[in-house]
Amino acid sequence: MSVCREKLWFAVIGLTVMGFGLNDCMGQVNDAAPAGVVAVDQTTAAPVVIAHRGASGYVPEHTTEAAVLAHAMGADYIEQDVVLSKDGVAVVLHDLTLNDVSDVAQIFPDRVRTDGRWYVMDLTLAELQRLTLTERRSEGRPWKQAGTRFPLDQGRFRIATLEEHLRLIDGLNRSLGRTAGVYVEIKDPARHRAAGLDSSAEILKVLKSAGYDSASAPVFVQCFDEAEVRRLRSELKCPLPLIWLTAKMPDETKVREVAEFCDGLGVTLNLVVADVSQQGQPTITTLVETAHRYGLQVHAWTFRADALPAGVQDADLLLEWLTVQGGVDGIFADQPDVVVRWRNQRLAADGKGNPFRLLNAGRRRTRGPQSDSARPSQPENPQK
Repeated sequence: MSVCREKLWFAVIGLTVMGFGLNDCMGQVNDAAPAGVVAVDQTTAAPVVIAHRGASGYVPEHTTEAAVLAHAMGADYIEQDVVLSKDGVAVVLHDLTLNDVSDVAQIFPDRVRTDGRWYVMDLTLAELQRLTLTERRSEGRPWKQAGTRFPLDQGRFRIATLEEHLRLIDGLNRSLGRTAGVYVEIKDPARHRAAGLDSSAEILKVLKSAGYDSASAPVFVQCFDEAEVRRLRSELKCPLPLIWLTAKMPDETKVREVAEFCDGLGVTLNLVVADVSQQGQPTITTLVETAHRYGLQVHAWTFRADALPAGVQDADLLLEWLTVQGGVDGIFADQPDVVVRWRNQRLAADGKGNPFRLLNAGRRRTRGPQSDSARPSQPENPQK
């Protein structure tokens, strides 16, 4: 991709918090910035709150109800994981399969594959919209033991398209007078291509038709597939901020490499707060410092107030470690209201300017090695 020698890196965060009216951050000029890549001014921005699959800690994930609740809770961005139907329509679902979150086995018993699963790409949009969504059924998820999530198989939630979600959020932005951005994940593009579907191209088309067509638009596009992120920037000429997702600690060489084509990293919480000592002290890695050095944002996933990482006893303390000490630029949260509340209180309590930026916070912290070994004994499930 060609280098843009005179392009301003636009700040993409414009927050209004507790009446402080945090304006769009001042852009940074970097002669080595690849065209289309944007970054946040690390000295003034507060971390953004990203509603993980909507307000999924309260209602079933990726439903329009979860999106509405997330907006009402003050989330800065609302996430949409996107897969394609058999007829190529972009729908908002986390998995390629339907078993865990719907009644597909009852509605289409004969559409199961030999692996015992029902796939989104085997059903048309009209067929998908006959299904009812539910809270996840699968066991082994720590937050399920808390007993705080929406009851299984209760309510009438349906699958919605990406276009429907975008129109809904636009309507809420207008009626509530507050802009919430969208944060779209392209799920398993290689599997889609194997089925004759180009999910990236279709998703970009839907985003563009909804007005998300420039680096300054309130949008992020994310993907685990590094090659696909490269393709988005080079082949598909995506002008939107791109996030490469990874559950493995990248070394500095990898950070420098991905900085040539993307705008940030989406990483597990434990790649920022690697461990907690028996005395309750965090080990903060150097990942965020390295990423910031190359103009990349870092967004961490997933904060769950009802399933804190091992060794963490207090949700507010974890947020302090991630943001004030760790310096992350955004947090994915199942309970976005918890993070918004904490951020507002933290901004109001700090009398010496913005407390969040790692580069100017001036606080001492324990640093862990930036390596794969700097991970807790019970790492978070890499399924974002």
